[in-house]
Amino acid sequence: MGSPLVTAPVVVGVDGSRVSLAALDWAADEAARHGRPLRVVHASLWERYEGVEPAGSAHRPSGQVLAETVVASAADRARLRSPAVTVTADVLAEDPASALLREGREAALLVVGAQGRGAFADLLLGSVGLVVAARSTGPVVVVRGDPYALEGRHGRVLLGIGEHDVDSPAVRFAFREAAVRGAELDVVRVWRRRGHEAAGHPLLTGEGGAQAEHEASDLLDKTLDAAAGEHPDVRLRRTTAEGHAHRVLTERSAAVDLLVVGARRRDGLVGLELGRVAHRALHHAACPVAVVPQRRPSPPEEEP
Repeated sequence: MGSPLVTAPVVVGVDGSRVSLAALDWAADEAARHGRPLRVVHASLWERYEGVEPAGSAHRPSGQVLAETVVASAADRARLRSPAVTVTADVLAEDPASALLREGREAALLVVGAQGRGAFADLLLGSVGLVVAARSTGPVVVVRGDPYALEGRHGRVLLGIGEHDVDSPAVRFAFREAAVRGAELDVVRVWRRRGHEAAGHPLLTGEGGAQAEHEASDLLDKTLDAAAGEHPDVRLRRTTAEGHAHRVLTERSAAVDLLVVGARRRDGLVGLELGRVAHRALHHAACPVAVVPQRRPSPPEEEP
C-alpha cells in the first residue's frame, strides 16, 4: 500500500497575546473551511536564557512553563472552536520570525497576528508579522480588522490587481477563498493619469484618462479569464478606479472580509520584499490581509 496522503496544514503563530488569539481563531476557521489540519506553534528562546534542567529534575524553568502553557491553551481553544479540525501544537526553540518562516515552507497558509508582545506591541504591525509577510515563500495572512471582518460577515473578498498578476498565485488564491466562503470577489485595478494629464493639460487630460482606464479594464480581463473559468460559481465584480492603489484598497478594505495582494519575490535577493501596496495594507487595512508571493528570476549578471 502507498503512504497516506498528507495534507499541508494551516500554520498559526501564537504568543498568548489578545491579537495572537484572534489570529488563532481566524486560522481555525480557515482550516475548517478548507478541510486542512491546523498546526499551532509558539517560538521561544527560553533555553538560551534559563538553561535546561537535568533529566528527572522536579523544577522546570519559568520560561518553559510559560511557553508550554501558551501553546497548550491555544491548541485547546482551537479544538473547541473547530472540533472537526485536527490540531497539533509545538514549542519551537527559535526566534519567532525564523520559526514561522521555516514552518511556512511546508504549510498551505501561514497566519500571524498584526501585533505581538513586548516593546513593539503598540506598533501598527509587529516586526515578526512584517518579516514573515515580506520573506515567506508561501501565502501569509496577517490578521487584523473589526469583528465583522474577522468573522467573515461582509461576504466579500477584495483582490488588488497589479501589472504582473495575469493568472498569478494571488489571483488563484483569491478565487479559492471566495469560492470556499461563498463570497463575492471584488477585483480592483487602479489606474493613474500621466504627469501632464494630472496637471490638467487642456488637450490631453480627457483622452489620456480614457485610454488609461481602458488599459486597466483590458488588464482585468486578461488577469481573470483563466481563474474565472475554473470557478464559474464565484460572483465576480470587476472595477477600475483612478487614484493610488494603496489608498484605494485600504479604503475599500472596510467592507470586506479579506484583502488579497501579490508580492513579487526575486530569487537570491536578501531582505524584505514588499511593495508599497502590500506594505500599506499590512499596516492600515480594516480586515485580514493575505500576501501571496510570486517568484521572479534575478536579473542576469553582466558579462565582464
